Amino acid sequence: MSRIPPGFGPGFGPADVMALRQQVLARNAALQELRAASADKAQQTAAPAPTPAGGFADTLGTALKQVNAVQQHSSDMQAAYERGQVTDIAQVMLARQEAGVAFEATLQVRNKLLSAYQDIMRMGG
Repeated sequence: MSRIPPGFGPGFGPADVMALRQQVLARNAALQELRAASADKAQQTAAPAPTPAGGFADTLGTALKQVNAVQQHSSDMQAAYERGQVTDIAQVMLARQEAGVAFEATLQVRNKLLSAYQDIMRMGG
């Protein structure tokens, strides 16, 4: 696969943009396949261990830690790209988009929890 040229110059046209888009989509599909395969493998090899039922706060805390990890990974990828250690902009942009989606989902959950809390507070009166 080719790399993104250093600048958008006269030789960089719509066909090149479409080719880059196809490369990004192909890499995204490959990453999704790898994740699915590794998740299937992990499910097959992991014995179902009895886990204590965690409370809502534990579940929420774990989810927030995962979002933080995704954002940290995105930040690290961006910093590595700026230092020249990572040359694949598609990976950097994919990490940034993943962090953005995770953050937006967290905001939506927070908004729903706040709305539910306010509804409960209005009921008891």
